[in-house]
Amino acid sequence: MSFIHQQLVASLQLQHHGRNQEAKAIYEWVLSVDPNNFDALQLLGSLELRDGDVQQAVSLLERALKMNPRNSDAHYNLGLALNKLNRHEEAIESYKRTIDLNSRDADAYNDCGISLQKLARYSEALESHKRAIEIEPRHFRAHSNHGLALVHLNRHEEALVGYARALEIKPDYAEAYNNRGNLLKALNLLERAFADFNKALTIRPDYPEAFLGRGNVYTELFLYEEAIQDYTRALAVKPNFVDAIHNRGVAHKMLRRLDEALADYALALKLKPDYEFLFGKKLSAQLEACDWSELQVQIDQLELDIRSEKTSSDPFSLMMITDTPELHRRAAEIYVKARLLTTSGMSCSPLPERDAKIKIGYFSADFHNHATAYLMAELFEAHDSSRFELHAFSFGPQSEDAMRQRLVDAFDHFHHVRASSDSEVAALSRKMQIDIAVDLKGYTLHARTGIFAQRCAPIQINYLGYPGTMAAPYYDYIIADEVLIPERSRDDYSEKVIYLPHSYQVNDSKRQIARRSTVRQEMGLPDDAFVFCCFNNNYKIQPSTFDVWMRLLAQIKGSVLWLLEDNRLAAENLRKEARLRGIDPHRLVFAARCPLDEHLARHSLADLFLDTLPYNAHTTASDALWAGLPVLTCAGRTFPARVAASLLHALDLDEMVTSTQNAYEALAIELATNSEMLRAIRSKLERNRLKAPLFNGRLFAGHIEEAYTTAIERLRSGHVPDHIRIEP
Repeated sequence: MSFIHQQLVASLQLQHHGRNQEAKAIYEWVLSVDPNNFDALQLLGSLELRDGDVQQAVSLLERALKMNPRNSDAHYNLGLALNKLNRHEEAIESYKRTIDLNSRDADAYNDCGISLQKLARYSEALESHKRAIEIEPRHFRAHSNHGLALVHLNRHEEALVGYARALEIKPDYAEAYNNRGNLLKALNLLERAFADFNKALTIRPDYPEAFLGRGNVYTELFLYEEAIQDYTRALAVKPNFVDAIHNRGVAHKMLRRLDEALADYALALKLKPDYEFLFGKKLSAQLEACDWSELQVQIDQLELDIRSEKTSSDPFSLMMITDTPELHRRAAEIYVKARLLTTSGMSCSPLPERDAKIKIGYFSADFHNHATAYLMAELFEAHDSSRFELHAFSFGPQSEDAMRQRLVDAFDHFHHVRASSDSEVAALSRKMQIDIAVDLKGYTLHARTGIFAQRCAPIQINYLGYPGTMAAPYYDYIIADEVLIPERSRDDYSEKVIYLPHSYQVNDSKRQIARRSTVRQEMGLPDDAFVFCCFNNNYKIQPSTFDVWMRLLAQIKGSVLWLLEDNRLAAENLRKEARLRGIDPHRLVFAARCPLDEHLARHSLADLFLDTLPYNAHTTASDALWAGLPVLTCAGRTFPARVAASLLHALDLDEMVTSTQNAYEALAIELATNSEMLRAIRSKLERNRLKAPLFNGRLFAGHIEEAYTTAIERLRSGHVPDHIRIEP
């Protein structure tokens, strides 16, 4: 045995006892004597791979393979190293060479499958993991990775079997618990997911992916403080863990900690500039904070990204950013494609006989004290129970508030489905033989679009919660009106339009206005000044609108602007922006959130409600009008930019709708300086408020029931969905 060979044998013994640095020194000495020594190159490369110097490992292993291109171990280790460098195509080639040299290498098949998954080649990955299991039936990693591939192929039940098999073979396999936890969370089986993440962390207390997974469960349970703690624990172990940074930002935002959310979003984008949908999310958070730094540059970039089919923004975030209809549709199409929200081809129950009740399913997370419930409560109560059977599918938080009880009483059946997966909810809907499913969430917070992707009813309708197209083939109709979606705009919507007369927006005429009289002084308002008001969410305020408002304050002596204080940062930034425009920041007065009846009552203290563009007042506009406060709007091109115009049209107040910001500004000045004109508008609003269609819930119920019946009759007659127009 040569001296060099003796040294290599000794180094292997040192490695066996964990003395890697001493072993490394021997390999380096051998290579100084014999630079082309295959064993030293291969062994040192493998050691560098384990110690984390992956680039050096690749260099050494490639040199080794030049010496001996038929060594399967070197090819396999090179594949592992290339995989760590995200060079997955090359890694796959290395694994294939390993398999060519050793067709029974189960590890090579398994790791080849991992690289294939990284490239989203899930069917190929599945076959690779399956081959590993055939060679080595107790290969627990292959069983777990086989499950991962099945998840991506939406074969969830089979995936659960794969994870269970991995854990049967190796009960302390933390990765399998973590992977199964992620699947269970995706299926909305939160208690079981939580248990799996806890088990993974018991086995591996420093497991960052399990902290991330448990944090995600906390987020779903609205336990944002606990979620932030887990995301931070993950980052303590893995500082640049971009998913943990992003998700912590989401939790901070839900707690209204916008400065911390923005910091997390910025860091996540720095680490991964193409992080899916984050650019738009960060920009919308900036708008929520009224942070307009480099705003137009970012908006221009985002619009360019959407035109280039990039996954830069979710559809809802884009709505507050741009008034370009074709971009709204394109963003929704990109979102559907990226999130694989494609129809499963599920069949639904046959339609009811003509003399049977039509079963309507309303799907929402907001069946409690929420803007959607405030608008819709009377509709649910007013539905004709002799012709319609109403089902609520509630996937929001448990609630015991008065609105929840009112809604439970209004529905024939109230299904609590928060703990059910999308598949289970869709199956329940089909079992209940729901004829028309109405999605009240769209792409807004806590949406469950996957239920509709699985065809939970023969007719599926997009209504109210999301003001735009879903751009998905499984939504048949969108409910709107002539003002919202003129005929020229139909191509911007994938759905066929149900045109209701008057306005698309339902309202509750039972909304109570607090009787307690309030005075301006209580709200921090001057007694003798003109009060402009806007209670829209702060994210709807854009610089161009704010410029108009500040010019109004400058022109109308002593006037003030009364805004909603949605968050501390927005109030600070708006005051700063006022100062930059030469306006005393104290002329901005901020109102805290309060119970609905008190909120409606305080509208009487304002003189004129100023709307925002490109995202109008929606519920806030109908609140103001119901309380008797005139609303001035500028109608844009998109659905969210035309809602206030729709409401004013239904009250015969079209004179309060402008089409340019110059006209908007001019009319605001005229109303603020011409007391008789404003008084006439107020009087007209007061006359129309109780007799016009906007606040007539029973009239609205009759119109929407006619729309439902027409859609059913079309389908029953064998016709595909088409535009439906309901006459007054």
